[in-house]
Amino acid sequence: MAGRECYHCKQWIEEGEAHDCWTTTEAALTGQLSDDLRDAWERVRETAAAFGDQRIYASGTAIMFSRDSCYFFVRPRRSFLEVCVFLGRAVRAPQVRRVERKSASKLVNIVQIRHRDEVERPFTDWLQEAYELPDKLAARKSTPSRRKTPKAKRVRSRR
Repeated sequence: MAGRECYHCKQWIEEGEAHDCWTTTEAALTGQLSDDLRDAWERVRETAAAFGDQRIYASGTAIMFSRDSCYFFVRPRRSFLEVCVFLGRAVRAPQVRRVERKSASKLVNIVQIRHRDEVERPFTDWLQEAYELPDKLAARKSTPSRRKTPKAKRVRSRR
């Protein structure tokens, strides 16, 4: 039996058979969604697309929304949309399931969306904030620090 098991998707691939489990589409990821989840997904996508220039693409099991880097992504699940929003802060709200630090300047806030009506403020404000975060981080790096230079330490002489 010639072939191998893909270490990503665990599917058996016959020898000579083409396989690329990372190639996927939005339609493939959202095709099995219920009507409520499909409506919610369409509203999330429309809201984010209205922010401005960006790239929206499917990757693995998620749909990514990216400017220079990903600012949020959606993982379609059977009973909800798992939305992971990269912000410079942890959001304290009932919609946020958990928060994880991803870098020195970014935390991912994980939200579960089950219905179109949940795609409204404050959730849409968080998406807008995430879209604008790279600009704020770049501006923060370009301004000089206000920190004063450290004072020299006094050295006590021993007698």
